[in-house]
Amino acid sequence: MYIYNVTTKLDWSIHDEWVKWMREKHIPDVMAKACFTEYRFVRLLETDETEGPTYAIQYHAADKSSYESYLSQHAPSLRKEAMDKWGDRFISFRSLMEVVH
Repeated sequence: MYIYNVTTKLDWSIHDEWVKWMREKHIPDVMAKACFTEYRFVRLLETDETEGPTYAIQYHAADKSSYESYLSQHAPSLRKEAMDKWGDRFISFRSLMEVVH
């Protein structure tokens, strides 16, 4: 199994609206693409929140081809939608992890 992790630091000015948008719009849109089997939406603790909080969304993929399909077919438009809505009031970085049993 693979975990596609998206960590996002956001400005306090968009916090409540962004969390609502993630729960009601963005995450459901990602999951509707059927590339991931489940997800976790978490807030990082013990971090400097002076400029804003940090969240991570961990999407679970059964295999690497599902992750690659998401990246090539769906990620560009979903990233653009986020940029169009929130502009420079957030920054995200992404990583891929493999579950080791």
